[in-house]
Amino acid sequence: MAAQLPDDFKCPISLEIMADPVILSSGHTFDRSSIQRWLDSGHRTCPITKFQLPEPPSLIPNHALRSLISNYTQLSPPKAAATHHQETQALVYSLTSPSSSAGTKLQSLSQLNKLLKSNPGFRRKLTESGAVSAVLRCVDSDDPGLQEKALSLLLNLSLDDDNKVGLVAEGAIGRIVAALRGGSPDCHAVAATVLTSLAVVEVNKATIGSYPDAIAALVTLLRDGRGRERKEAATALYTICTFPENRRRAVHSGAVPILIRIADLGLERAVELLALLAKCREGRQEMVKYDAILEILVSILKKGNSRGIQYALSTLNSLCSWSDRMCSDAKNDGVFEICMGFLEDDNQKISSFASSLIQVLKGKQ
Repeated sequence: MAAQLPDDFKCPISLEIMADPVILSSGHTFDRSSIQRWLDSGHRTCPITKFQLPEPPSLIPNHALRSLISNYTQLSPPKAAATHHQETQALVYSLTSPSSSAGTKLQSLSQLNKLLKSNPGFRRKLTESGAVSAVLRCVDSDDPGLQEKALSLLLNLSLDDDNKVGLVAEGAIGRIVAALRGGSPDCHAVAATVLTSLAVVEVNKATIGSYPDAIAALVTLLRDGRGRERKEAATALYTICTFPENRRRAVHSGAVPILIRIADLGLERAVELLALLAKCREGRQEMVKYDAILEILVSILKKGNSRGIQYALSTLNSLCSWSDRMCSDAKNDGVFEICMGFLEDDNQKISSFASSLIQVLKGKQ
């Protein structure tokens, strides 16, 4: 029997054996691909300690751990490829067989997830085996448990960058959007997370954004969801809206008033999304309709953390550059004086945004 790999060899995010371990400034080690996805999604805290990371975050190679993992895996070879193939084919067949019960399919999906976690390189092979269509049929299931497990497997498959475009080509987006619309709360959260993962690839951002109801479904979840649902919907929208055309789609789907409301409730990602949407004309036009937005942004400047302040300043730069009324109201609310206090801030983005906003406010006197 092959020896069990130590837990220290596994990434705290993916729970898989690390191929390229790197150390954050918090002292914790992660697989480079996993922590990079975390950072690319806009996070600037350690996933374990939640401590704020410096800007830009540094990733220091953990050569010692990488060497240990390499030596250990050479001494503990994986199962034979033929055994893996036979096991996989049996599990995939059980997903497609008319005689398989929901319980059998649920067990097969769980086993496939375990196989992928123990052997990340197996993701591409599973995709190439034709398993995706079987998994997507399970996503269509009316059984919430089966649907959630199938979505989790899709998420696992999507962690391989080479699979992302292929999953979209197989028709995953339509199934995921349907789960966002009609699944259980847990399914909503996982479905939104899958969209975030797929949208890491630029071409997928355009595809997801142009898909009927995809952005609208996320905006609805942002409005009606709770806790994890709302947080994952906001993260998915943020990732998708880094593609400029999708910002207009989000605005037209009614995102702005919802974001203003939940930003007031303290969801940090909402402020980041407002900063993105303020980069398009439609977003600015919609935002200046709401008097509450200035009050919320000023409150963040006074009481928020560094990341919130950064995005509040970015949003105000966009709005004040575009609207004389917003500029005048901002000056009346003391934004100029607040920005003066940020000029020497250790965070370069904050000091830069503050300096830029001061120039905008001066220029419209």
